[in-house]
Amino acid sequence: MIAKHIKELMTNKNSSVIRKMFEEGIALKKQYGDDNVFDFSLGNPDLDPPEKVVKAIQEEAKDISHGCHGYMPNAGYPFVREEIARKITKEQGVSVSGANIVMTVGAASALNCVFKAILNPGDEVVVPAPFFAEYRHYAKNHGGSLIEVPTKSDFSLDVDAIKSKLSEKTAAILINTPNNPTGKVYSENDIKNLAAVLREYGKSSGRIPYLICDEPYRAITYDGVKVPPAFQFYDSTVVVSSFAKDLSLPGERIGYIAVNPKADDAQNLVSGAIFALRTLGCVNAPAFFQKVIAKSWDAEVDYSSYKNRRDKLMAILDKAGLKYARPDGAFYLFVKVPDNFNDDDMAFCDYLKKYLILGAPGNGFGGKGWFRLAYCVSEKTIINSERAFLKAMAENK
Repeated sequence: MIAKHIKELMTNKNSSVIRKMFEEGIALKKQYGDDNVFDFSLGNPDLDPPEKVVKAIQEEAKDISHGCHGYMPNAGYPFVREEIARKITKEQGVSVSGANIVMTVGAASALNCVFKAILNPGDEVVVPAPFFAEYRHYAKNHGGSLIEVPTKSDFSLDVDAIKSKLSEKTAAILINTPNNPTGKVYSENDIKNLAAVLREYGKSSGRIPYLICDEPYRAITYDGVKVPPAFQFYDSTVVVSSFAKDLSLPGERIGYIAVNPKADDAQNLVSGAIFALRTLGCVNAPAFFQKVIAKSWDAEVDYSSYKNRRDKLMAILDKAGLKYARPDGAFYLFVKVPDNFNDDDMAFCDYLKKYLILGAPGNGFGGKGWFRLAYCVSEKTIINSERAFLKAMAENK
């Protein structure tokens, strides 16, 4: 028999709700045809990898030298870590070396390694809600728990609310910017204010919480919005990220941890993350794609099609009378459930399925009363969904 707690998690109605909707979409498409089902459930980037990435793949595929597929140091090839350090230095405005980088099996692996390295049994991770649904599982994997703190009405950080949840059990504050599911980019002022609160708390309590920034969507922003460099404002900052979204490589599972070199225990955290990578069974990030990324992490990508699709979907929702949060980045719209559903997002998503519209209920993201639409789908799907949204709202009594 499988473990009781795993069985409970598997059968919970909010568990893996995104994947469940995605799988239901596959079944509906078989029944009604691809063009008649409007599946906005899964955040699967649909841009092709840029030419520079494709060229690097082709070059590395030709390498048949002895040992090219062998083990390397658990943290990754030294030359790859140095390349990612260049990336982080450019983004954060703080000089970072390869010694502060750990290559991982995607951003999920990165976050699990950090949690395993820093969490003691009973420790807490404070997270602004809404948030990526898997965070709850990641914290629980390593004996911790997630403390969910609502954001403000515009989904910006409520720093005072976060401050009120800090305790002797607080190991870290985890932020995801641009945010999944809202698309919100937390402002530089928010990050500065949060950093001030964490410094003050660290001095008074003797325990300095980490600020963990989950940034796989960092490059995908709109309307001139930029993600602020947290390393400049708070020493005990860790960035976890991947190339899944920005370079459209989600299936290749290549990510990294970047530790601010100004953190008091930077090298201990790096060493702990490396140990965790090994003992969690990942051992090391995929050798082939480490080499690919070393050559192509700075590839130029045109994200304008995501912006165009965002704007088209917002226009459709405006016509249908649905309210939503205008996203600064990523490729999601977080949409308010109509008033007559009394914040029951599960019920409203079930209602939309009658019109072959698939979205992800907000409750699983800690955003009760909302639902998420991923617009990294074909423009045809978005355009054709208009009649379904209009009919669904016209018949909503």
